[in-house]
Amino acid sequence: MRKHAALAITVVLSLVLATRFRCCAQNSTPTEYQIKAAFIYNFARFTDWPGRAFADANSPMVIGVLGQNVFGDDLALTINGKVIKGHPLQFKQFGSLDEATGCQVLFISASEKSHFSKIIGRLQDASILTVSEKTDDFISDGGMINLIIMSNKVRFQINNDAAKKAGLTISSKLLSLAVNNPH
Repeated sequence: MRKHAALAITVVLSLVLATRFRCCAQNSTPTEYQIKAAFIYNFARFTDWPGRAFADANSPMVIGVLGQNVFGDDLALTINGKVIKGHPLQFKQFGSLDEATGCQVLFISASEKSHFSKIIGRLQDASILTVSEKTDDFISDGGMINLIIMSNKVRFQINNDAAKKAGLTISSKLLSLAVNNPH
């Protein structure tokens, strides 16, 4: 059963990537950050937020970047025009943590690595799905999803305890695909 769920998620991610990049790229191989943008979109699709995370049922779901925007336009293009559970997706680049507290998904760039524990501490009571990349400290500091490269493929770790503490519910399908899950 677990293999079927993993296969289903893999197929969904593949379809999203194939349809997203077929029309946009002359080179058929997506870049690392195009793939990571698709992962972030799917993390949002497979996570549930408490009602208090949104002003109302039709409020936008804000997916933002704190620190250096390693995605360029890829994340904004990936989510452009999409809706999740009645919430139109909106991209924002944040210059400070204070600006970022109103979003639902926050990619914390590795440029903020020296501040991870402070950032996570400030967001601890907020219903914000925190995502970062390429760092061992992020999950141990209380971050929720860490994007990593394994065998030249983008994979991810999930700290489900941190997500639950923030009132978020990550789909069991997504949890089953996580690697080296510390919790």
